Amino acid sequence: MSEPIPTHMAAMQLVGHGDVDQLVYNQHVAVPAPGPGEVLVRVTATAKNNTDRKAREGLYPTKDKGDVTSFAIGGSPTLTFPRIQGADIVGRVAAVGDGVDASRIGERGLLDFNIYGSDRRDINLTPDYYGHGADGGFAEYVAVPSDQFHAVANADLSDAELASMGMCSYQTAYHMMTAANVSAGEHVLVTGASGGVGTALIQLCRVVGAIPYALSTPEKADALLELGAEKVFDRRAMDDFPGQVREATGGVPLDAVMDLVGGDMTMRFIEAMTFDMNARSTYPRLSIAGASASNVSEVMWTVIYLYQVQIFGVSHGTREEAEQLVEWIRGGQLKPVLHAAFKLSDLHECERYFTDRGSNYMGKIVVVPDAQWAEHGAPYALETN
Repeated sequence: MSEPIPTHMAAMQLVGHGDVDQLVYNQHVAVPAPGPGEVLVRVTATAKNNTDRKAREGLYPTKDKGDVTSFAIGGSPTLTFPRIQGADIVGRVAAVGDGVDASRIGERGLLDFNIYGSDRRDINLTPDYYGHGADGGFAEYVAVPSDQFHAVANADLSDAELASMGMCSYQTAYHMMTAANVSAGEHVLVTGASGGVGTALIQLCRVVGAIPYALSTPEKADALLELGAEKVFDRRAMDDFPGQVREATGGVPLDAVMDLVGGDMTMRFIEAMTFDMNARSTYPRLSIAGASASNVSEVMWTVIYLYQVQIFGVSHGTREEAEQLVEWIRGGQLKPVLHAAFKLSDLHECERYFTDRGSNYMGKIVVVPDAQWAEHGAPYALETN
């Protein structure tokens, strides 16, 4: 039996570019109606992503590096205000639109967060996403395409844990690997290894048989090794990084780097792939899907073309990759790395914590509607001393 649907809901609305004061908690937002081919989802948990902060602050310039703007890959900005952010949504189907089987009501699922520009399954040239080009999951309800809300019934995964495995991180990670054609037996460096994309990359490397090396800090080393990293390099001690790599790999260069850092580290990563080209059997490959250190890197183009370094810019992924990830989640081949949960009404505090997170931070934060907190959030509330 379907549940009664209220006319209004609580939601956190982004009302403009800026600091967290631009996020306004509104308890009188109209509940969306599912359109043809859509489902209405009662949200139980939504993972926090760095793109939420970057979109809020307008940190997606593509021309003038000082622009305050949202990205507009399709030609014009799709972020309009007010907007409900939150891409990695988990919840239960509360109602269905025309053309959707009513038997789906009550089904728990995970959203493929993409707003795809076409029906193609193998490519995504104009990526956008729920929480940016359309309202997302920082609310009690959201309407999404039924074919992108994937059922995941695994009883061993709580809703918060499932949200921590959301597509914004895992699909980005997987697309970094598929773009660079990472294969079994290859030595792969994962930078920013303790975050959502980084922890996903470590696991996904092991799933496909590659050997992941993590770049992080010593205090996170044990957790990253347990997750699957072969070795953890200290990002604060990068002197002679190629030498460190040589020692760790038995003398061979890295086959590929999955980079979330950028900045002045870029050339060091390239050097770690090119110090012995005779030992390589493939081209050096750099996939980049973040720039936490800096949005600008200085590179020597002679090194890039003489050593035939292949560089892949990555944002989001494809329908095929999303469906593969869901199968691995259902099969238990990937596991959640959940740091903590926050109430939706406490999103300001959550944003500040996320921005200033310290050395104990690893994995994902999830945001839970206040009405769902006791069941889905409280068991994962942030521990404070």
